[in-house]
Amino acid sequence: MKIVLASASPRRKELLGLIKLEFEIIPSKIDEILDQSLPVNQQIEKISFEKANDIAQKMNQDCVVIGADTVVEINGKILGKPIDQDDAKKMLKMLSGNTHRVITGVSIINTKDNFVVTDHQITEVKFRDLTEEEIDNYVNSGEPMDKAGSYGIQGLGVMIVEGIKGCYTNVVGMPIPLLTKILNEKFSIKTL
Repeated sequence: MKIVLASASPRRKELLGLIKLEFEIIPSKIDEILDQSLPVNQQIEKISFEKANDIAQKMNQDCVVIGADTVVEINGKILGKPIDQDDAKKMLKMLSGNTHRVITGVSIINTKDNFVVTDHQITEVKFRDLTEEEIDNYVNSGEPMDKAGSYGIQGLGVMIVEGIKGCYTNVVGMPIPLLTKILNEKFSIKTL
């Protein structure tokens, strides 16, 4: 069955490629508006479902659509992608020397029978203490600008992360162990 990734994220594309899935990319263009009345885990799951469902509704053939959304949460505050360099610097200052949570919601829809599975993964990430100069240099690299929490652990951001507790690929943008478990067990799509 055709598999569709409802995301334009180059990181998600790369991660799915690692597990040898054949898939097509059709990015969802929904507005990613969090529902503050829900707990953060449910907010992220809801966005991932909305992304997957947006594409599933447009498909004219049976397929499996994967949607995902990632946020960074620290002390109850949700950090999405920065709107500009000042916003990125603000986020990095907030994360400096602290532990935060990376939460990714994943939704998978089989359009043949409208079967849906939605779940999420949480990883704790500890930043080392960053100097103003390090923050400025990192932001000036351009890397933080399209990433939740203003950093990419798979790039230059590896230098500012002191440690993680949990799933590494979740921090990159797609919890591959969770995704493959759901695909194998719920959708009979073998990845190994």
